[in-house]
Amino acid sequence: MSPKTVIVQEEGPLAVVSFNRPDHKNAMTLDVLREMYELARAFEVRTDINAIIVTGGDQFFSAGMDLSDPGLMAVFDAPLSQKRKLMEYGPRMCQAWEDLDQITIAALEGFCVGGGVSLASSLDFRVMAKSSYIRVPEIGLAMNMSWATIPRLVHLVGPARTKEIVLFGERINSLNAYEWGFAQRICPDGGSMQHARILADKALALPPVPSAMTKQTVNAVSRALDRSVSHMDADQFVLTMMSKDFEEAMQAFMEKRKPRFKGE
Repeated sequence: MSPKTVIVQEEGPLAVVSFNRPDHKNAMTLDVLREMYELARAFEVRTDINAIIVTGGDQFFSAGMDLSDPGLMAVFDAPLSQKRKLMEYGPRMCQAWEDLDQITIAALEGFCVGGGVSLASSLDFRVMAKSSYIRVPEIGLAMNMSWATIPRLVHLVGPARTKEIVLFGERINSLNAYEWGFAQRICPDGGSMQHARILADKALALPPVPSAMTKQTVNAVSRALDRSVSHMDADQFVLTMMSKDFEEAMQAFMEKRKPRFKGE
């Protein structure tokens, strides 16, 4: 894997993490998931970094999982035990970012799709450019929404809005995302990094220890039951991947037509 798939720039106590797969619209491969997981674990022991901004650049955040990734394609033919392990990369990555003591901020330009929404939901704050949007297409592809994203979305936007986002898979523009509670700031196009830095500066002005403890407490209160309702995410994903509806969804995707689901 190219070391430039994810770029990290440190500016004193601030780190900026940038996806760098523009030719693939920052779609995430299994290697990218591993790299992001390992990066979060590296930040976990850093006491000199107190705020982290995650961005995809000035055009888009991420197109989600890269369905053309050879590593992902290999999952389809892997034994069941291996399928379950490979499907844990995404949720482990999101959990690692959620567990960080540092204040984390997503700077969103353009689109943020699927797994990109999962990662952004794992961070503390989300800044969205005016023309940006989020979309969760998994159900329309005959897959469940995994990576413990559903409980995180429920915390942010509530049950009904979560159902609307996940079930219908429609674009949610920045204004709706802000009014529903997903985004904490809306800014002019091209300004997400600038406004994310404003939030980061506020975080960096705080004493880091009580700031981290407050974040931990809020997360503990709001997410106490998350594991109990999402521990089967990976298995549900594997189950849906083995269905005929999933095969139909993938075929329809390649043929650019609407799928015909039969519940099989």
